[in-house]
Amino acid sequence: MAGNNQLPKINGQKQVAKSRLFTIEQLDLTFSNGVQRHYERMLASGSGAVMIVPMLDDDTLLLVREYCAGTHSYELGFPKGLIDPGESPEHAANRELKEEISYGSEQLIPLSQMMMAPAFFNAKMDIFIARGLYAAELEGDEPEPLDVVPWAIKDYKKLLQQRDFKEARSIAALMLLIDHIFPNKLANQD
Repeated sequence: MAGNNQLPKINGQKQVAKSRLFTIEQLDLTFSNGVQRHYERMLASGSGAVMIVPMLDDDTLLLVREYCAGTHSYELGFPKGLIDPGESPEHAANRELKEEISYGSEQLIPLSQMMMAPAFFNAKMDIFIARGLYAAELEGDEPEPLDVVPWAIKDYKKLLQQRDFKEARSIAALMLLIDHIFPNKLANQD
């Protein structure tokens, strides 16, 4: 159900911080009821990002285990990366597959597009299912080789219980995949 809210008026905006990865902007807003507030948001750079759910075959997913600086830990998730300037989401998805798991894909199926923390971040991520995998490798920007982990789709509930599978985008992609592949079959199972 869509609301009838009127967008607040932006009275001013200014950059309050910048690093190599992030730019933080302050917005001075007036809402339709006259209330004024300062909001901060991170500005997205580039054209967004992609996440890919690679299917080795009809029964097996491929995940990667990689270092995550935010948690200072190794986390299990799906291959992902930024869309380079001038690159389509599909091209970026296939490139990231080659860089992270040494496979290309003959068929990329758009699964969804999601926003990451829209309350303070205006970045989008396109999610794809990759089928028809073939051996192909590109040098990526990872500082070490990623651990590629095959996982049986039928054991997705065990994956959700893994201590290192906690990233919300990967969990959302997994559930979207399950619903896409088994829209009726798994909905009624415990």
